[in-house]
Amino acid sequence: MKKALLVVDYTVDFVDKEGALTCGEPGIALEEYIVDQTAAYLKQQLPVFVINDLHEKNDQYHPESKLFPPHNIRGTEGRNLYGKLHDLYTEQNEEMIWMDKTRYSAFAGTDLDIQLRARGITEIHLMGVCTDICILHTAVDAYNLGYTIVVHEGGVASFNAAGHDWALSHFQNTLGATVLAK
Repeated sequence: MKKALLVVDYTVDFVDKEGALTCGEPGIALEEYIVDQTAAYLKQQLPVFVINDLHEKNDQYHPESKLFPPHNIRGTEGRNLYGKLHDLYTEQNEEMIWMDKTRYSAFAGTDLDIQLRARGITEIHLMGVCTDICILHTAVDAYNLGYTIVVHEGGVASFNAAGHDWALSHFQNTLGATVLAK
């Protein structure tokens, strides 16, 4: 079974203490794990996708504009990968696949499914933020597309602790995903 790592929304706006829609300390605490796992996947020559939210300034028609403050705006610092993951991407950007998304799921409106199938990928490993939003919606779409799903508990976080815990249970009990313990 061929696998790929999907790092979802690990950006300045979602992680940094000053980010526009930050999960703060829970997200910051993931940094070493995400960077170490990303480096390990690259060393094994396994595909690594960094899939990041993209919004346009003053887009009143995007459904999230009614739910959340502006975040991950095109051309802003907030869209950059957070911390050491940004450094790793800068060093390894030819080996890592950057993908923009405009909805919660990494599959919605992107060619992620095509990219994965072209590489023979049948198992996806998920890390990033937020567990109960973008990771959850990506996992649901992956389930519906027939992928085997692995969620790294040490690599996901949310600004909503109850939502985070619920999502971890949902991954296992409803989507049949493997949740790798911290």
